Amino acid sequence: MRVRPMPGVSVASVDATGRLELLAESPVGTMRYRCGPVGTAMWIALRQYEGDTGAAARLLAELWNTAPENARADLDIWVEEMRDAGLMCAEPCP
Repeated sequence: MRVRPMPGVSVASVDATGRLELLAESPVGTMRYRCGPVGTAMWIALRQYEGDTGAAARLLAELWNTAPENARADLDIWVEEMRDAGLMCAEPCP
């Protein structure tokens, strides 16, 4: 599966502790969302591999020295949370 940010979602910043801040434009204004360092790593891996969840999970497994199936399960859960929040979508996006 390939995923990407929803239209109107952009990265505002990544702070020194690895926290990612996303901005999402909505009819009521700009919403701010924050991810911890693990979510930040997942976001970066997905963007490096153009939303390819399999490739991103393999990279994360290697970096974290964990089983690829564990990294993939964690990534899939996080992606679903991001999709539920309206921040990501499976391609093609609306």
